[in-house]
Amino acid sequence: MQPLRRDSKPIDSSRKTYVTAFKLILFTLLALFFAAIVLWKRARPPLAIVTIALFWLLAAGWLTAPLLDLAQPQRQSDTPASFAPRTAIIMLGGGTAYDDNILVPPPDVLARIAVSAENYAACKRTAVTCQVIVSGGNPQRRAATEADTYLPYLLRKQVPRTDIVLENRSRTTYENARNVSAILERSRYDSLILVTSAYQMPRALLDFHRFGLTPQPLISSARRARLGILPRYDNLVSAEIALHELIGIAQFHVYRAIGWF
Repeated sequence: MQPLRRDSKPIDSSRKTYVTAFKLILFTLLALFFAAIVLWKRARPPLAIVTIALFWLLAAGWLTAPLLDLAQPQRQSDTPASFAPRTAIIMLGGGTAYDDNILVPPPDVLARIAVSAENYAACKRTAVTCQVIVSGGNPQRRAATEADTYLPYLLRKQVPRTDIVLENRSRTTYENARNVSAILERSRYDSLILVTSAYQMPRALLDFHRFGLTPQPLISSARRARLGILPRYDNLVSAEIALHELIGIAQFHVYRAIGWF
């Protein structure tokens, strides 16, 4: 099977971005920053200096590195996965990207696919039943869901279609846990293995524990800041990811405290 092409929708409608809590907070901070510049003339020079310094610290990696340390308390799994007679490997989605008009998994997700396929192969050598549950909907509103986009890549790594379960409705990590929990209620598994990136694992475990699930964490990859003098775009991306996860963890605890979760 080939990755799905963007043939049926116009370019603009398939490349819509989606609003996250982090983006809303960032927009609010920027709005307050520009309001302060307009209304408070004396603050303009120090605000400009602080803004430039903050941007450089993030882009050069010096502030991004500690943010990643907070978001990724573990960069790799302590122990290999253990398999039982009936094992489910849960792989979480992490978005999609366009490569020459073809919808593909981003690099972090390719690592999740590889780890899931490797552990599926190891599971089949010892267990009676092994399944890979791929959880990821379409929060970016693109031509296909995350789960459907990842499917061909798992098939190429010799995971048979009969052992793949697609959950393609979730838009957040919380919905990943909720929707996978509903799937697991219909089947009996002796062992659950959760595959995702180091930065998403702490929040994912909180969400899965919320639904009474205690999967084994299996980290597929970790992000690292590249320290230096020159700004790097990758460091800004990593900083956004780290802040998104840290805000998500704080949001989880707030929602739990007020009874929303």
